[in-house]
Amino acid sequence: MDNFEEILVHGSEEDLQELKAWLFQENIRLATAQKELEGLQEKFLKEKIQFQDEMKLLNHKILSERQRLKEDNQFFAKKMEILQNGFQQLDIDRRRLDKEWAKLSAEKELLSEHSSYEKSLDVSVFFQGVKNPLALKKRYKDLIKIFHPDNLAGDKDIIQRINREYENLKSEYESFRQA
Repeated sequence: MDNFEEILVHGSEEDLQELKAWLFQENIRLATAQKELEGLQEKFLKEKIQFQDEMKLLNHKILSERQRLKEDNQFFAKKMEILQNGFQQLDIDRRRLDKEWAKLSAEKELLSEHSSYEKSLDVSVFFQGVKNPLALKKRYKDLIKIFHPDNLAGDKDIIQRINREYENLKSEYESFRQA
C-alpha cells in the first residue's frame, strides 16, 4: 500500500476495497497504539508522582538523619569534653596523692627512725571490754581488717602481736569454760 494516490485515481473497485480495509486496520492499529501510549503516559505520570513522593520521603529521612548525626556529634563532643575534664581532674588528684604519699612516707620513715611506737604498742588494749569468745572473735576479725599488711595502716609486726594476744585470750576462755 505504498502508492495511495495511484490506487485512488487509477485503482479498481477491488483495490479500493482492499485500500479501505487496510486503512481501517491501520486506523484501528493506530487507535490501539494511541491508547497504549496514553496508558503508558498515565502509568509514567503515576510513576513520576510516586518517584517524587519517594524522593520527598528520602530527602526528609536524609534531613532527619543529618540532624540526628549533628546531635550525636554534639553529644559526643560534650562527652569528650567531660572525659577530658575528668582526666585532667584525675591527673590533678594523682599529683596531689603522689605528694601526700611522699609526705606520708617521709613521716612514716621519720616515725620509724625516731620512735619506738610500734615496739612499745600494747595490743592488749585492743581487746579491752571483751567478755566472751564470740565478742573476742568479732574484735579479732575487725582488728585483722584494720591492721592487715595489705592496708595502708597495716603492719606485719602488729598483726603477729594481735595473733599472739588472740590465741592467749582464746585459750584463757577455753580453760575457763572447761573449769
